[in-house]
Amino acid sequence: MIKFRKSTPAKDARRVLVIDDEPSFTRMVKLNLEGTGNYIVEALNESRKALEVAKAFGPDIVLLDVVMPELDGGDVALNLRSRSATKDIPIIFVSAMVSQQESKKGFYQSGGEHFLAKPVDKDTLCGAIETVLSTIH
Repeated sequence: MIKFRKSTPAKDARRVLVIDDEPSFTRMVKLNLEGTGNYIVEALNESRKALEVAKAFGPDIVLLDVVMPELDGGDVALNLRSRSATKDIPIIFVSAMVSQQESKKGFYQSGGEHFLAKPVDKDTLCGAIETVLSTIH
């Protein structure tokens, strides 16, 4: 049996909300980010609950899938940005619709939005989060 070492989050840990309809993806992201000790992660697999969970969790940043049933990433982003409690939370869209090669290094900006190409490795993910958060603080 493999035992995973749990890292205790740092006092200044970033709060990350991951919204994706694939439980395996959200579990992987949660495990990788929390394993660094720099992040506290809330994973959500139902896009219709995004606003409710974002208000309750108070994330510093949202990682948001683009293609999901019910509400897609664009709809979720619009809902988050139209409410005063969540309008200033930065969003990184995460999509398998764009390949790593198309997006160069897997992280890019287009039309004022930040995107990550799936699959995404831990270093690229952490780098993207810190890059976006450093531009708002």
